[in-house]
Amino acid sequence: MLENPRSPRVRAVAKLTKRSARHETGLFLLEGPQAAREALAYRPKSVIELFATQAAMERHGDVRDAARDAGFEVVLTTESVLDAMADTVTPQGIVAVARQAPTSVRAVFAASPKLVVICEEIRDPGNLGTIIRAADAVGADAVVLTGRTVDPYNPKVVRATTGSLFHLPVAVGVELPTAIEHAHAAGMQVIAADVGGEDFLAARGRLAGPTAWLFGNEARGLQDEHLELADLALRLPIYGAAESLNLATAASVCLYETAFAQRSTD
Repeated sequence: MLENPRSPRVRAVAKLTKRSARHETGLFLLEGPQAAREALAYRPKSVIELFATQAAMERHGDVRDAARDAGFEVVLTTESVLDAMADTVTPQGIVAVARQAPTSVRAVFAASPKLVVICEEIRDPGNLGTIIRAADAVGADAVVLTGRTVDPYNPKVVRATTGSLFHLPVAVGVELPTAIEHAHAAGMQVIAADVGGEDFLAARGRLAGPTAWLFGNEARGLQDEHLELADLALRLPIYGAAESLNLATAASVCLYETAFAQRSTD
């Protein structure tokens, strides 16, 4: 059992809350039983280590069994050790270390996708995690993140995906013009979500085709030169008194509308 919160092993895990350590090692941090459960179910070879308190293992025996099926034992720790490793105040007794496994943008579009999400300069970890989760929920083929978007392996992003990070390909560090070029080469239309775009309802008929949705920064949206690269820009109507919609909420609506349109033609 690990008992010393200041041991080198514990400190090495705790450093993964920092982007520099994640970049240097190619590893990232998972917290809580749900994240561990999804990683072990969908990408067990990516998991390097799994740490847990005795109480957590008693509560989540399925996680312990999945770890053993994947070929390694859970490392038991004290509560203080687990708290030292985790990014959250309440890590629910389980922390894991996994390898980052980004997909290349070329591979994303070579697979003849029907629905892809492209994120440009999204800075809020919660928004990005929720968008990845929504993309997973609607059955999107992949998510592409430009180099100016928050790190998808940030602990806050990982938590917000609730395991969806392990369910679909995610490409990172892509230049936006390159992503759009690949989308067009794959026969996809690129639709930008923008407050200055055309009315969403009037353009719903276009959503049935292979579509790459482009979402921009929470505060500034998309730059004009990037909007010009898209085939179409659409805005969601506001029927009530709200000033605007949260980015992740708007993205979820756009993605679901597209999934509905595409499935109605299958």
